[in-house]
Amino acid sequence: MCQNPALSVIQNLRKKKILYHNCSLPQSPRDSSNCTRRSPTPREGSLRIKSISISNSMEFFNIRRATKNKNPFHKIHHEMKRQLCGILKHAKYAFLTGKGRRKERYALNRSGESTEGCCLQTEAENSTVLDWRDYFDHHTLPLSRRDPSSWPHFPSNYRQVVARYSDELKIVAQKLLGLIAESLGLPTSCIQDAVGEFYQNITISYYPACPQPHLTLGLQSHSDMGAITLLIQDHVGGLQIFKDSQWITVHPQSHAILVILADQMEIITNGKYRSAQHRAITNSSSPRLSVATFHDPAKTVKISPASELISNSSPPKYREVKYGDYVSSWYTKGPKGKRNIDALLINS
Repeated sequence: MCQNPALSVIQNLRKKKILYHNCSLPQSPRDSSNCTRRSPTPREGSLRIKSISISNSMEFFNIRRATKNKNPFHKIHHEMKRQLCGILKHAKYAFLTGKGRRKERYALNRSGESTEGCCLQTEAENSTVLDWRDYFDHHTLPLSRRDPSSWPHFPSNYRQVVARYSDELKIVAQKLLGLIAESLGLPTSCIQDAVGEFYQNITISYYPACPQPHLTLGLQSHSDMGAITLLIQDHVGGLQIFKDSQWITVHPQSHAILVILADQMEIITNGKYRSAQHRAITNSSSPRLSVATFHDPAKTVKISPASELISNSSPPKYREVKYGDYVSSWYTKGPKGKRNIDALLINS
């Protein structure tokens, strides 16, 4: 529960060089990180992700090439340099200077249906494992969900920057879904039609420097539940993907967006594109900031493999699921690797 939001427990404990007991995993996450797929003892490595551009209609060939080794991460460059710099600058300012009473107004209330707001205090009952981070979640699309008055008002143009960024990222996500569809020989609108109207959330995560980074994670191992996630991160880095039985650090790249395919994309493409298992690690010297923009279906939408990809030689690999049921299951079971989508595998 996020109570007494004017006080950030994580940041205060960091000053005292104490690791909050609920943030400490039973065994070192750098060794296992609750991974249940492919390898019980993953190694660590690093990887520079291929950069692509979405300004060229032929880029879907590069998308296929970038994922031929089942690497679902892609970086894209486009004409959003000012927006990317702006959103990071404003997010950092809001977290580092918007403390106390100003943040209390925007505290996340987990007792209600909405999950929008700021969570600065990480408290949990008994053995619940927490992530070493503070965050602010914005509901941005559809416009009927967007209420800028529930967002911080510091700096003064913060709300305008977030709204403009939301609109720009929607266009980027739509273009990417079209390119991915074309890469599979599908009509350009096929995946977008399956997803329907985007339900977009923008989550700004602040990871304070951690006094004992070997004992905890900034974000536990998981795959995103929606369709596609667009992420930017500052120069510090800390994002890792699980690939070829090892955790691979994704090096930050300025003025670029990291594209993370999520679980519904894996279902729609019948496994031809895989959702990415990833996590965020901590460090003892520098805080880290990231901005994740999630594009999900409405909870009433039913997701299943695209009919164009199904044949006698290529039967469906996943059961149909209503997205709202998938979300409920994801939160009930918890974000542990890819177990939530694995539960939908036919003949699993």
